[in-house]
Amino acid sequence: MKSLLDIITYTPGEPFMFTSSLFWIFFGLVLFIHSLIYRKRALRSIFLFFASLFFYYKAGGYYFFILIISTLTDYWIGLGMEHFTKQWKRKLLLLLSLSVNLGMLGYFKYAWFIAGTWADLSGQNIEMKDWLAEFFNNIWGSSLDITDIVLPIGISFFTFQTISYTIDVYRRQLAPVRNIFDFGFYVSFFPQLVAGPIVRAREFIPQLYRSFNLTEQQVWHAVFLILSGLIKKLVFSDYIAINLSDRIFETPYLYSGFEILSSVYGYTLQIYCDFSGYTDVAIGLALLLGFRLPINFNSPYKALSLEDFWRRWHISLSSWLRDYLYIPLGGNRKGQWRTQLNVMITMTLGGFWHGASWRFVLWGIWHGTGLIIDKLLKPITSRLPQWMASWAGFLITFHFVAAGWILFRVSDLQKAFTMIERIFIVFRPELIFQALSANPLSYILLVSGFILHWLPASLKENIRGRFITASWPVKVTLAAIVGVILLHFRNIGIVPFIYFRF
Repeated sequence: MKSLLDIITYTPGEPFMFTSSLFWIFFGLVLFIHSLIYRKRALRSIFLFFASLFFYYKAGGYYFFILIISTLTDYWIGLGMEHFTKQWKRKLLLLLSLSVNLGMLGYFKYAWFIAGTWADLSGQNIEMKDWLAEFFNNIWGSSLDITDIVLPIGISFFTFQTISYTIDVYRRQLAPVRNIFDFGFYVSFFPQLVAGPIVRAREFIPQLYRSFNLTEQQVWHAVFLILSGLIKKLVFSDYIAINLSDRIFETPYLYSGFEILSSVYGYTLQIYCDFSGYTDVAIGLALLLGFRLPINFNSPYKALSLEDFWRRWHISLSSWLRDYLYIPLGGNRKGQWRTQLNVMITMTLGGFWHGASWRFVLWGIWHGTGLIIDKLLKPITSRLPQWMASWAGFLITFHFVAAGWILFRVSDLQKAFTMIERIFIVFRPELIFQALSANPLSYILLVSGFILHWLPASLKENIRGRFITASWPVKVTLAAIVGVILLHFRNIGIVPFIYFRF
């Protein structure tokens, strides 16, 4: 049995997240204390700030100091921008914010990639080590591994949040936050800290100064989101990952083309259920604490074009890239060729944001190329009958995105080539029944998952509304049934959230 010290200290290899029972004990305690102090606005922000810091420490260890550095840097820079009136001084502060945040992100996420690329090009090796781990070892006598640079969880998300804050303050679209606890709470708010959505300060900060208001319907709406998010993660995403996608992606040369194609469809559903499941739970938890987070997914596999897909997928990132990269580059204001270049730069850097690998760069280029072709073909597709354009757009977009997920998921490009080759050359239709009968539940979940995803939005809203307005006994019974199902699938195995790596 664990001691209290074991429970409250960071334990490597034990994820402190929505799939952990310890997290729900933590959240229950946070919810209880919050219910006692929510009327005192300042105390509420301070409490939730320190609760969020504890969450990040428990989830990521000593690397929560990175979060503190980013918070303090942009807090003081925001105040400095208000203090200085000369544009060059404000611009200097903005460059300082970008240097600190992108510098930390670049070091922890891309140092090994840059060193490896330099070694390949020049033949000269660069000695790399984790300077933060060495600092902690020297100060506290710890024994952290300094030979590997560990990526702090959530760094890609909270650095983009703080960057958006300083840019908005620089543009005079937002007044700087004067209270350090309010700003720290915004940066570190634990439901969405690790994998988004990326929340803009101008969306979140005003909520800190509003009176807490939570109706019974909103409580049950939050419960619905949390339960549906956990179903997406534990039932669909994790089961398909463990029993279909992972093993085939790791050793594609052992499987027929049908099985490989199934794994591609499986990963297409898996990554959506994994990421949108996290977002659903995050939005539900935030709502129970009185905060509204922005929607991050809108049935992306219903998209009729690649542009439509990016309006529906990871909305907070795609809108961030649009507002802070694509538009500053010139957007579509400088002619067709410049627009296409801006699209390609934005999507390539967006791909690189996902990971320090040429696979992610190529994935970004894949989508950038697709968006350019999509735009060039619009004069032709607009002349087609509406039904034909819709169906063709849906099928082409879905399979274009699914093909891109191969690059996103494989561990090396050779496996990507092997998978594509075997899909077209070694399909082996005579083995389809054998594959289905050997792994029936994976295929049932795969088909049912896409059917649920493609249901009309009005029907989904009707189901959610009926749950929210149902009687207490019905809601409690349904929640209990879902809980039993979740416990069953949780015992089969849990896969870490995919976007924890980014």
